[in-house]
Amino acid sequence: MAQKSIEERLSQLDSQRKALQARLIKQERAKDTRRKILLGALVLEKIDNGHEADKPLLAWLRTTLPGYLTRPDDKALFDDLLKSAPDAAPFGAASGAPSPALTASGSPGNGGAGQSDLLGGRETGT
Repeated sequence: MAQKSIEERLSQLDSQRKALQARLIKQERAKDTRRKILLGALVLEKIDNGHEADKPLLAWLRTTLPGYLTRPDDKALFDDLLKSAPDAAPFGAASGAPSPALTASGSPGNGGAGQSDLLGGRETGT
């Protein structure tokens, strides 16, 4: 049996490394997708339950999603969520205060009711 040259072995090892790297990237992408699905399912469940405690989350989504979604097809997926119900006023609307989901410039920002407030006091890192 002929022994492989060093160049052939290096080439084979490089191919194996590339295949393993591709598998790792695929696993990480699948994990990221799974996290997004689970988080989205939690948010949609909270909204569907319609409890009073979940109204700030719905109001935050209604002010944030339109600026986050850029593709018309994506916006169409959330038409039912983005349509304002008469009893679903944005943050501060009942008190006449400006929406804390917007900064003074009208762009999305922390504005006092940060993401940690919406997630039960947990910081999100943004």
